[in-house]
Formats: sequence, C-alpha cells, structure tokens
Amino acid sequence: MSDRPTLIAVAHGTRSPAGRRQIQELAAVVARRRPGLDVRLCYVDVQEPKVAEVVPAVRDAVVVPLLLSAGYHVRVDIAEAVGSTGFPVTAPLGPDPVFLASLRRNLPAADAVVLASAGSSDARWVAGIREVAARLGDGVALGFTSGSGPRVADVVARLRADGARTVAVAAYLLADGLFYRTLHGCGADAVTPPLCHDPAVADLVLRRFDSALLTTAASRS
Repeated sequence: MSDRPTLIAVAHGTRSPAGRRQIQELAAVVARRRPGLDVRLCYVDVQEPKVAEVVPAVRDAVVVPLLLSAGYHVRVDIAEAVGSTGFPVTAPLGPDPVFLASLRRNLPAADAVVLASAGSSDARWVAGIREVAARLGDGVALGFTSGSGPRVADVVARLRADGARTVAVAAYLLADGLFYRTLHGCGADAVTPPLCHDPAVADLVLRRFDSALLTTAASRS
C-alpha cells in the first residue's frame, strides 16, 4: 500500500451531466497518470460528496482546488473543511499559463475576442480574471456569465456595434454547465471548449500536488 498522501481534488459542482462527466474524467486521468495515488473527487457546491465529508475520511492528504481563481470557495469553504488537519491546500489551478496556451490554441481568427468567465464579487477572483484577459492579448474584452459585471452577450453586441465583423469567445470555464451553455447563445461566431478537455490540465493538477509535497517536506526538515 502506498504511503503517499491522498490527493483530494475539490471541484465546484454542477447540475450538468456533461460537466459532471468531464470533471470525473479529469480526476480519472490524474489517477491514471500516477498509478497508486489515491485521488478522491469532491465538491464545494451542488454535488456530493462535499469536501467537508471527504477530509475526515483520510489520514494524510493534499487538497487541490479544481478552480480557476482564488475566491470565496478557496478561502472559506475549503479552508473551513480542512480546518486544523494540517493538510496543505494548493493554489487553485488558475491563473496558469496552461490555460492561456489552451485558449490560444482553440481561438479562431477573429476581429475581436471576449474572455468569458463566471462572475464574482470576490476581489481576488476579479483580479485573477483581469490578469488572464491582459495576458491573453491586447484589446481582449472581459465579459461575465453571472454577477454584476458586463454580460458576455452585451460585450459581444458592443464589439459588433464598434465594427467587429467576427467575435470569438475564450471560455475561461473548466467544464460544461449552465454558465458555459449560455455562451452559445451570446451572439459570438465561436466559443472555445471547456478547459478540462485539454490533457495538460491533468498534468497541472499533479504539479500542484507535487509542489505541495515538496513545500511540506522542506518545512519539516
């Protein structure tokens, strides 16, 4: 039996059957790439099991948020679930160059690009999304699928009014779900696929896990 810590992968959760399958497959790919590693998938919302149920069931673990930016779920939901266990919690998966590379590979040529993200009132989340938009390219507009920011459809309409004949949406969303599906009705000419389809994302999850192990080992030496 392996004495390696368990990798607790914490996703948001979705009611979309396609989105559920995509996240489950991501966790399965992670496990296949690291034979013998105990990978347990859980959620902060919508789906079961919740992270607070999984954490007490393991002796040693590294918690990897399958989330694209720091925000409430990382700072509150996951932090409270881990509590006094001492389990390290890695940075969320994004922002990371892996996602920028994926978006660039899947974006077709277009007069204008909109980076589409879930909205949030969390300042760290918003800062992370703005960082992604700035790195994706000059003039990339930012639109949200929820919250108080400009809606993706409104941003697309504004860009067309300003003269853009073709508009592409870079979907900064990990998996299918309500937010992703709204993008196909926003009036854009193309929408990139959910980010979890990129094989490099599984490698990123393992890099987060390995980095946490190294940091923990160094702190104990």
